[in-house]
Amino acid sequence: MKIKSVVVHVLQAPVSKPYRSSQGWIKVRSTVIVEVECDNGIIGFGECLCHGQQPPQLAAAFVEHCYAPMIIGKDVFDVEVIWEELYNISRPYGQQGVAINALSGLDIALWDAIGKELGQPVCNLTGGKFRTKIKAYATGFFRKEDEKYPEDSITEALGYVEKGFKGMKLKAGFGSKEDIEYIRAIRQAIGPDIMLMADFNCAYNLSVARRIVLELEPEKIEFFEELLPPEDIDGYVQLRNLTSAYIAAGENIFGKIAFKEWVKAGALDIYQPDLCSCGGFTECKKIAALAQAWNTMIIPHAWGSGVGLAASLQYIASLAPTPISMHPLEMLLEFDQSSHPFRLDLINDGVEYKDGYVSVPLAPGIGVEVNRDIIEKYQIN
Repeated sequence: MKIKSVVVHVLQAPVSKPYRSSQGWIKVRSTVIVEVECDNGIIGFGECLCHGQQPPQLAAAFVEHCYAPMIIGKDVFDVEVIWEELYNISRPYGQQGVAINALSGLDIALWDAIGKELGQPVCNLTGGKFRTKIKAYATGFFRKEDEKYPEDSITEALGYVEKGFKGMKLKAGFGSKEDIEYIRAIRQAIGPDIMLMADFNCAYNLSVARRIVLELEPEKIEFFEELLPPEDIDGYVQLRNLTSAYIAAGENIFGKIAFKEWVKAGALDIYQPDLCSCGGFTECKKIAALAQAWNTMIIPHAWGSGVGLAASLQYIASLAPTPISMHPLEMLLEFDQSSHPFRLDLINDGVEYKDGYVSVPLAPGIGVEVNRDIIEKYQIN
């Protein structure tokens, strides 16, 4: 089965109301959808993650001008050969960042095509299913200009509890004093039995982060995410030993080589590679093997469109508990609840949420069908 063509779709649309994280305002949601067509008519889809403030055209240009010309005519089943050759040719542009982000979407599309050809979901082809449904936590809580905090976030949190979520992740990074008071207020409102996490989007240095984790110890936070910038491995090593909460990061680390240094340093309790940015299935399975070798947890980051969500479910389904036991720590899915114009519409509502869990779609490939009408509606290239 040969690769006939590679088409890149840049999608973008304004959100219903702008919102912000610690790094700035998000006014549009964007993504890059990679479409691979094979010579027998089978088509696979993948996604290159766009965090919300970065231009999607960067990854699109990398796929179009660097990767696509190299793989036309290659056998789609040579997916790992393709990954390594493309990484090698793009190495002079950088071993992380946009090069790996772009390669991620292409790799996912190849695996989607392979699964469709074989009539199997990707999770069956990458080792099998440790689980067929995944406990979901709601991620949202972005700040909006005309809302009041923590009051409006308490309302949002109680809404997630009503929907059956057993966990949720706050957006923080708006000042240490404000963050501490805010997280305490949410914990008091939802009670002690709901998992509560906080994502700081790289807002602080070690000194400020230390104060936050120590003062929030009574709140029993499940994990603190990205308290520090991704360049500060040593800071994370020190931070990890200060709190009983788990320390998590990884969406801004790319590829197995970079993850190797973090795992070897013992920097984190939880690694969070994003399938659509850290290398796709081919590379993220190797990242999982690294973490497993050090008996360390992976809970992937997921904040893309429906394509990325479906692919992430395939990846999480195939991840072994670390370690395997009768009662391992349960695997989690980050289930984005923030405003996104083409998340579920893009996959025809192809994922099922019920009672706090999302089922792994078991149709061939990534398990969902892409709605071309939605691509046409939001395509800007």
